[in-house]
Amino acid sequence: MIEAVFKGGKKYWTLVGVLLAVVTVGFLAYLRQIDLGLSVTGLSRDVSWGLYIANFTFFVGVAASAVMLVIPYYLHNEKAFRKIIILGEFLAVAAVVVCITFVVVDLGQPSRVFNLFLFPSPTSILFWDTVVLSVYLLLNIIIGWVTLDADSKELPPPAWIRPVIILSIPWAISIHTVTAFIYAGLAARPFWMTALLAPRFLASAFASGPALLILLALLMKKWGGFDPGSGSIDKVAKIVAYGIIATVFFLLLEIFTVFYSQEPEAMAHFQYLFFGLDGHYGLVPWMWTAITLATAAIVLLLLPSTRKNTAILAPACAAVIVSVWIDKGLGLIVPGFIPNPSGEVFEYVPTINEALIVLGVWAMGGLILTLLYKVVVGVRQEW
Repeated sequence: MIEAVFKGGKKYWTLVGVLLAVVTVGFLAYLRQIDLGLSVTGLSRDVSWGLYIANFTFFVGVAASAVMLVIPYYLHNEKAFRKIIILGEFLAVAAVVVCITFVVVDLGQPSRVFNLFLFPSPTSILFWDTVVLSVYLLLNIIIGWVTLDADSKELPPPAWIRPVIILSIPWAISIHTVTAFIYAGLAARPFWMTALLAPRFLASAFASGPALLILLALLMKKWGGFDPGSGSIDKVAKIVAYGIIATVFFLLLEIFTVFYSQEPEAMAHFQYLFFGLDGHYGLVPWMWTAITLATAAIVLLLLPSTRKNTAILAPACAAVIVSVWIDKGLGLIVPGFIPNPSGEVFEYVPTINEALIVLGVWAMGGLILTLLYKVVVGVRQEW
């Protein structure tokens, strides 16, 4: 199957070349960061997590979202997901690699990642997050490759793979739950210290991940010669609709709880996020953009006439992705540090070096996904 990676037309090799070029630029920016340290970023003593951890959080959700295809197909025998599920499993593989890479670049010195394994601590949530992500990556590689290999031979998947698939379901839930615990367990950060954070993470994951999968499926249908079926896309679009509704609902619950109870410390974080604080408005336009996009996406995805129209479905899914990226990315990470425990506001602005590294990691994930999807197309075209 792997030989399909080395076969392709001009569009395929152009895409691979562009992605490799962006990866190279990002890697050079990362070498500069290793040489000069995190001083080349916009991070500081007051805001120690930024663009890297924001993207890490978002892509953990993308990885976890594969479970929304696994459950209906493998547990409820929904045949409509047969063609698209392999795309979801390989999307999870690329997303986990991206997640792990963002953690490495955020550490400053990559050698520090070995401390997690050389000196493991059962009380460290970050250690357990590394464990669940690594195992989930392995599970999806095994499931995706074994089922695709069975397809290439026109045989049913081997019986031993079903328990592995069943195991991947709670494991997908665990990767985003443990990630939420990293933030929710910090008592000094009232913006994150809420039991609702894990459900918020999962709801947003079940919106953004399937939305990204729909866009990829539409691209594969148009340019890759692979048709996942309109029925499967419509079913996934319904999952996106319910996911983004739950995401907005949970956010409204947080806002009601904080402002109705008049918690001064928690209120300050939300005030900075939505209205600005002490003359600082860095994230206000971003957050209201996220709210606007989420509202528009809900309307478009709930109406069957617009949801089944791919010309409208694609921008609606893009709106969901951007909205969730803002909400659980910069809109979640940065306000946790603003204001600081002393009540002072030190805003965070990403640098060009940070942005180049982020683009490089995105391109690396895109390259992995391109190669994996090329294998899928190669196998399916042999049917």
